[in-house]
Amino acid sequence: MSQVLDRVLGAARQLGASDVHLKAGLPPMFRIKGDLRTVRDVPALTREAIAQFAVHMMNDRQREEFETNLDIDLAYGTPDGVRYRVNVFQQRGAVGMVLRLIPPEVPPFDRLNLAQSVLDLANTGRGIVLVTGATGSGKSTTLAAMIDYINTQHAYHIVTVEDPIEYTFRDKRSVLNQREIGFDTMSFARALRAALRQDPDVILVGEMRDFETAQIAMTAAETGHLVLSTLHTVDATETINRLISMFPTHQQQQARLTLASVLRGVISQRLLPRADGKGMVPALEIMVNTERVREMIEEPQRTREIKSAIAEGLHPYGMITFDQSLSALVKQRLVTYEEAVKHSSSPSDFALLFRGVSASATPWDANKGQKSGAAGNDEFEIDSFDK
Repeated sequence: MSQVLDRVLGAARQLGASDVHLKAGLPPMFRIKGDLRTVRDVPALTREAIAQFAVHMMNDRQREEFETNLDIDLAYGTPDGVRYRVNVFQQRGAVGMVLRLIPPEVPPFDRLNLAQSVLDLANTGRGIVLVTGATGSGKSTTLAAMIDYINTQHAYHIVTVEDPIEYTFRDKRSVLNQREIGFDTMSFARALRAALRQDPDVILVGEMRDFETAQIAMTAAETGHLVLSTLHTVDATETINRLISMFPTHQQQQARLTLASVLRGVISQRLLPRADGKGMVPALEIMVNTERVREMIEEPQRTREIKSAIAEGLHPYGMITFDQSLSALVKQRLVTYEEAVKHSSSPSDFALLFRGVSASATPWDANKGQKSGAAGNDEFEIDSFDK
C-alpha cells in the first residue's frame, strides 16, 4: 500500500504540485499553480485505501491521538527522502488527507522575490517578527529562508518549535535544535518556556496559537531574544488585533504596550501564479514598527491607521502595502494585471495606484524574481478539477 501512495506522490512531484488531496470516491487531486487538478484515467480512491495510507504514516501514539481527536498533523517521508506535511482528518465517516510538499532544501532568499526589508527584520537581533497569511501562502518558506540566512550569517543558538518539523536545517555558523510537537515536546507553550533556559539567541515558534504562547513569546522578546512566528491573519492590522485578543480583557492594554515595544515587524503574504506559468510568486505587505506605528499599536482607536502608515513608509523603512507590491509585480511582468486585481485589497484603489505609481519606487529588484516552481510534465495529462 505504501508503494501506491509513493507513486501518487511521485506523480505529484513530476507535475509540480504543491499539495495532494486524497478523498474517498475521487482520484488523487493535485494543486498546481493554485488550482486543483486530477490526472486523467486514474481510478477513484476507496475509503479502505485512504485509511490504509493513513495507518501506514502513523506511529502508535499518532494513531491513538487520531482515534481520539479525529484529525492530526504529522510529517511523512518517502523512501527517496522527500518530506510532506500531512493533515489526516475524518469527514462523513471516512478518512481524508491533504499532503503539502516540503522542498528538500530551503530556497535561497534571492529566489523568493522577497524584499530587502525582510532580511533587515531577520537581522534585528531581538524582538518579535511575525509572518502571516492564509494556509498555503508561503509563510513556512519565508521563515525558513530567514532562519537559513541567520544560520549563515551569525554564530547563534537557534531553537525551533514546530508542528510538524517541515524544513530540516544543518548547522552552518549557528547551532540549531529543532523540536517537534508530540515527539520532542508536548506543546508550543511548554517548549517555548523550556527554550528560555537553553541559552537561545533566536526562537522560531511554528504558530502563535494561544494566550500562553503569545505571553511567553513576548517575555522572550523582552529579555533580548529574537522570536519568529506565524499567524493566520491577512494583514498587519488584523495581526495586531488578533494577538491582543488572545489576552484576557483586563490584560489587553498592558499587552498592547508590551507588543508595541517588542514587535519589530509583520510580513503578510499572498501567493499568485507567475505570468510565465513557472510556479508562484508572493505579494507582500511589510510593516516595520517605527515610532509612529508604535503609537498606533498602543492606542486601540488608532490601530486602523496602520495601513496608511505602511503606505507612506517605503522610504526609508522599506514598508509596502499589498497593492503597492502587486503593482510592482505587474510592472515587472511577474504576474498579470488580471491576477493582481483578483488578489488586491481593493480593485478600484489598485487600478488607481497602478496607473499612478512607478514600479521603480519599490524595494524589489526586478532582476531577482522567483525562479522556482516546476512546469507540467508531458507524461501526464491534467484535467481541471471543478466539482
